[in-house]
Amino acid sequence: MRIIPAQPNDVAKLLAFREEAAAWLTRLGIDQWQRPYPADRLLATIKADTVFMVMDGDETVATITLTPEAEEGLWTEAELNEPSRFINKLTVARTHAGQNIGGRLLDWAGDRAYREGAKWLRLDAWTANEALQRYYLQQGFEYVRTVREGGAVNGGPRVSGWLAQRRTVAADHGFEDSTPDIIR
Repeated sequence: MRIIPAQPNDVAKLLAFREEAAAWLTRLGIDQWQRPYPADRLLATIKADTVFMVMDGDETVATITLTPEAEEGLWTEAELNEPSRFINKLTVARTHAGQNIGGRLLDWAGDRAYREGAKWLRLDAWTANEALQRYYLQQGFEYVRTVREGGAVNGGPRVSGWLAQRRTVAADHGFEDSTPDIIR
């Protein structure tokens, strides 16, 4: 399996990928990702070179966004002053679930962040998805806090404010990394 950067022509594929994940979460009784993700927002993150895909042959089996920018209102000023990378939208195809692709992808993100000079790999997770929170803790992340206010819509309740982090380290993730070399 190899990791490649997403391209603008991958928008429809990645939106469908997210819809598949949302349907699976609904079957589990979790309300995460029920609103359609805006295509223009996804395209902007792809053009910013922050969206990556795991390929098994020609099949996309996972995706992750790794960015130097945090979502507004989650991290303190002191935390934002520490060199960090932020992950979101980590998704693994149901056809490849249970193969530790997500764990390996987190290791890849931590390795890439480490090579970029970041100290922390940080994330925010759905506040009501306790299984996802346990997963991240099992992957070596430490719980920081839960931010419940200041959501994107009129400053209302935040649905993705469970914060966690882990130190970045060089890691052998086992993927063929076909992403651009890191420039500091």
